[in-house]
Parts: sequence; structure tokens; C-alpha cells
Amino acid sequence: MSKINFRDAMTIDELRAFIPAVGEDLTVVVQSEPGCGKTSLLSMIAVDNGDKWRKVGDNYPDDKYDYIYVDCPVKDMADIGMAIPNHATKTLEYYVASLFRMGNGKPKYVLLDEIMKAPKLMQVIYTRLMLERTVGDEPLPERDGLKSVVFATSNNASDKVGDGMLAHAGNRVCIVPMSKPNVTEWLTWATDNGVSRIVRTFVKMFPRCLASYKDGDQDDNPYIFHPSKSALSFCSPRSLYKCDKTIVNRDKYSDNALMVGLAGTIGMSAAKDMQALLSLDRMLLDVRDEIIKAPKTVDVPDDIAAQLMIMFQAVDVLETQDELSSFMEFVDRIKSSEIQAVFFSMMMRNKRTLRLARHNTRISKWASDNHELFA
Repeated sequence: MSKINFRDAMTIDELRAFIPAVGEDLTVVVQSEPGCGKTSLLSMIAVDNGDKWRKVGDNYPDDKYDYIYVDCPVKDMADIGMAIPNHATKTLEYYVASLFRMGNGKPKYVLLDEIMKAPKLMQVIYTRLMLERTVGDEPLPERDGLKSVVFATSNNASDKVGDGMLAHAGNRVCIVPMSKPNVTEWLTWATDNGVSRIVRTFVKMFPRCLASYKDGDQDDNPYIFHPSKSALSFCSPRSLYKCDKTIVNRDKYSDNALMVGLAGTIGMSAAKDMQALLSLDRMLLDVRDEIIKAPKTVDVPDDIAAQLMIMFQAVDVLETQDELSSFMEFVDRIKSSEIQAVFFSMMMRNKRTLRLARHNTRISKWASDNHELFA
């Protein structure tokens, strides 16, 4: 039997397949550093199930499952359920909170978010939910061959943000570390979710912003979360996405407000590096109005950051084979094959542009001529 090579963590895409596969019988507890996307697993699984649910508060009666989000650190016993007197029988009956929508008989996907930060008394209640699929004494519904699924998230114990679980409970669940996305994975997600070319260029140019303190040799990394340091603002997949809102709306406030706002979201070091890209962005050529119209004569910027931003802009705006073929004439004039590869990779990974790229003869020729870049 050949040896299986494995890492010590799953990617978020591996988890979105693993949790549904085992979740009817085994509770998966996902651990990662802050801001890596653990909570988004619930909406990802809803997409994979073909359901419409996307965020807390949504309710779609035609979905196969109800998707229940439980913010464990802020919930008290009464938020989950309560024993109510039955005066006719002179007994106490357990009433489950409306949070779980038990009355409709539909199976549930329950996410116990930040479970290891919950008070110990509440962890006892959540433990029964994880092990027996019951809320108090009420079992979660099954219907049409579908069982309810419970999974949970929390931070790593080494993050030192107050996470802990009783040993007897931990031994009854499957605790899975989740890896941070690498640059290519995050850029693919960011392109699919409309993140600006400025933030995507920053991530490509400063890949250390997605490193983990657990990787080693990261003590001098000014961008990321360190348990041993007190900084509350740092780069994470989540904060990079959130800082994009500050950038997109930058015309509504002063440059000072922009920089202070960025520093308060991704940290001062990242904000200063982002400032240079913001200045550069104002001077860039427009892909559709300038480059596509004169791909053989328009100036090719020497600055790598400028080239990257043009590549990301092109992925966002190209819509036809003629536009793509014209832009490829410009791409061929860029001396760096690595910059060209960024464009090719994003075109092939983006859901919107994949079909366009697959059927373009210039893209196919470039891929054939540069196959060694992807070997």
C-alpha cells in the first residue's frame, strides 16, 4: 500500500465536502486563526445543497434544510430552550427556542459558532446537541431520508483568545484544523466575490499577509495575527475583504480618513503599502477604453504593481472573444511571463470567464507556449 501524504489541516473546500459526508453521525469542530472564513462554511454548504439560504435571518420554505446559526458566546440557557410549567399535569415541559424552527419538521444544519468560547454551563448543553442531535430533550428532525447535521467552529487554543473544551467532549467529536487560504485560493475567491483590483494586487505583491504565525519565521511579519502581540488590527482573509469597502468608497472622505480607516482594519503596515497602490490606481490605463482599442501601441507600464492591477481589471471587465483576443495582444507585450500567468490563472479559475478563456485561440496558444510555468 502506498504511503498517503497529508497536511495537518484541511482547506475550506475540503471541509465543505467533509462535513456533509460525515455530519449526520459525527460532529466536526473546525478550528483556525481569526478571520479565515470558518463561519462562511454554513452558507457554502447551503449552496452545495442547492438551497437558497445565504445569511442569518433568511428563511426559504422550499429549502431542503433549515440553516441555524448559533452565536455560542452570547447565548444563555433561555436562548436555547426552557422548562415551562404545565399546570394541567403539574409537570415541567421543555420548550425549544424559536431559533431552531422545530415546528416545521424540516431537518437542520446547525452551526455552533465559537463554541469553545461559550460558558462552561452552555458547553454542556451544546455537547448534547453535538452528540445526540437533541435540543434539550427534543431531537432534531429527520425527513425524506435526510438527517440533521451539527457542526461547530472555534479558534486554535494556541491563538490564546479564550478557547477551551472539556476533554470528555473533545474526545466525542472530530476536531479539524482549517488552513488559511494561500494566495491563489484567496485571489480566486476574491475575484468571484467582486473584491477590488487594489486589494487583490496587494495580496499578490505581499503574500506574507496571508501567512500564519504557525508557519515559523514569522516573528518579523508586520501584517498578520500573532498571539504574542497585542495588535487588534491585522491582515486576515476577513479583514482584507472588509477593507475593500473602505477603498471602494474612498471618494466620500479625506485621504487621511481613508488611511486611518485602513489601518484600523488591516493594520498600519498594510495600510501604508496599500497607500502606494491607491496612488498608482489613479494613473492606470483603462482596459476597455484604452488598452483594447490600441493593444499594440498603448504604453506598457514598467511597474509590476501597475501590470498586476491591469491584469485583475481585465478579468473583471472582459466579456467577448474579440475583447479577450485584443487584450492578449497587450499581454504578449509584457516581458514577465509570471505576470502573464497571473492573468491566465485568474481567467481559468474565475467562474464567469472560464468559458470565455477555454474557447479563445490566443489563450490556448499562450498556454501551449508557456506550459512549463504550470508544470
